[in-house]
Amino acid sequence: MKLYEKKDNKFLSLLSFSGKYKYLTIIGCILAGISAVLGLIPFIYIWKMIEEIILVMPNYSNAVNLAHYGWMALFYGILSIGIYFVALMCTHLSAFRNERNMKIITMNHLLKLPLGFFSNKSSGSLCKIIDYSSATTEGFLAHSLPDLISALVTPIAFLVLLFSYNWFFGALSLIPMTIALLILMPMMRGSNKEMLIKYQQSLEDMNSEAVEYVRGIPVTKTFQQSIFSFKNFHKTIKDYSKFVTNYSISCQVPYTCFTVSINGFFALLIPAGILLIGSTFNPSLFLDLIFYIILTPIASLIMNKIMFSSQNWMIAKQSLLKIEKILDTKPLEESKNPQHIKSHQINFNNVSFKYPGNTKETLKNINFEIKENETIALVGPSGGGKTTLATLIPRFWDVDSGEILIGEVNVKNIKEKELMKNISFIFQKTQLFKDSILNNVLIAKKDAKKSEVLEALSAAQCDDIIKKLPDGIDTVIGKSGVHLSGGEQQRIALARVILKDAPIIILDEATAFADPENEYKIQKAFKKITEGKTVLIIAHRLSTIKNVDKILVIQSGEIIESGPHNELIEADGFYKNMWDNYNESVQWKVKNFQSPINLDNEEEGV
Repeated sequence: MKLYEKKDNKFLSLLSFSGKYKYLTIIGCILAGISAVLGLIPFIYIWKMIEEIILVMPNYSNAVNLAHYGWMALFYGILSIGIYFVALMCTHLSAFRNERNMKIITMNHLLKLPLGFFSNKSSGSLCKIIDYSSATTEGFLAHSLPDLISALVTPIAFLVLLFSYNWFFGALSLIPMTIALLILMPMMRGSNKEMLIKYQQSLEDMNSEAVEYVRGIPVTKTFQQSIFSFKNFHKTIKDYSKFVTNYSISCQVPYTCFTVSINGFFALLIPAGILLIGSTFNPSLFLDLIFYIILTPIASLIMNKIMFSSQNWMIAKQSLLKIEKILDTKPLEESKNPQHIKSHQINFNNVSFKYPGNTKETLKNINFEIKENETIALVGPSGGGKTTLATLIPRFWDVDSGEILIGEVNVKNIKEKELMKNISFIFQKTQLFKDSILNNVLIAKKDAKKSEVLEALSAAQCDDIIKKLPDGIDTVIGKSGVHLSGGEQQRIALARVILKDAPIIILDEATAFADPENEYKIQKAFKKITEGKTVLIIAHRLSTIKNVDKILVIQSGEIIESGPHNELIEADGFYKNMWDNYNESVQWKVKNFQSPINLDNEEEGV
């Protein structure tokens, strides 16, 4: 059976996540309805007990059926509870499977999405959507749905009972119910519905910003700032407060009227009963009045269940829509006739690209070639398109026009697995998992031997890191106070690249924020990594790219200059200006100071 089928009816879409277990939800709902009807029977027997007492008084010994009615009330009460318990077991089993499948389906879909999808989405926000949405829908299916079904089924039996004994009292009892229903319906739709959606969104935004605020507490304390320095967090708190206040105010009058109406049966029944009975006591009419006084409070429970269950469905529906938004994102299409990479030369032919939802092109008519085993550097102002260009090679995104070739094969015609096998990435921001050093490096090559991992770590200049750790490469990062600096993490990431040994390397210069010692060791590791490789570098420190084969200067999404370092200096153009500015900044930083580590004596960069 296919899990998850998007339908116009959102409830059916939600139910499809349960797979074959959705029938348990249906069974649970049926049992909940039966339980609700059976739950009315004890009230009838309680009324019969009162009837018998009144009819025989003061000769109470003649109330021979009293015990029978009591036992029957108890029996049906227990039976109703027992059936409802089984109903909840069914809905819970289905809801748990629904939550599990929703997470698995969403996570599997995320694995198929282009890496560019994650570039503008934090891992925290995605985790929150998946966890919160699956938990919300699970809660609705497990608890609110059976309550809603019982609340919808009960009125049918309730209406039959209302008119079974006294049509006048029955009609009077319907008046508060009708008023309450008329008040409830607008509360569940229209502007209030939209406000509830905005309220949920503001709560999510506030929670996300709260995480960022907690992460930034060290900075806040260091600079003696208050919460107001985090404008986004402060804004989300104000927005949340506004929506809570507005929603509460908008519901204040209708909810008060709803509560008064649904509990206003006695205000109609008792005066009407007194007028009907009059001065002459009528036992039959009095018993009818007692019956309705006993029965009508059930209406309050029914209406409250409908209100809260409907509200929970609105929240669950919004959660489902967020999941569907992820599932609606299409993965990059793979060619039906994939081709194998013939070499590791890279060609950009008239490539243009703009991000989804943007009208302005980020890259315009890009043309260049990286020969096999050649090293090319990208330089230029921030926001010029350097990183975007690099991420198009491994298909983080697909180009809008033109083509990118690897070994004379369009990247669209290369299987994702083969494409990723041939490319290694080194980013400024390194992601290490809370696992051992060994397992963190093994991500690059699962079947590698421990000796291979040690060789890769050594080549990445990590020997000093391993020596200081209590359990060597088996030390778990983040456990027992074990933490690595940014530069040390970068070297571990370099070990991954060395172990993978991919022929193409895309490098977002890792030394941009490293301290001098780590920069020195990272540069030494680069020499090992880039030997015999096709390399594309996004350069931040111009001193590291003087010896590359070619430099491409990118500004506003276009290549404005290209050539080796010396040629670009002689051309006296944009690159020459960048180089002069860079040298001036370096001289200003090191004025009257000599670094203990002289990088100039080492072979330059990559």
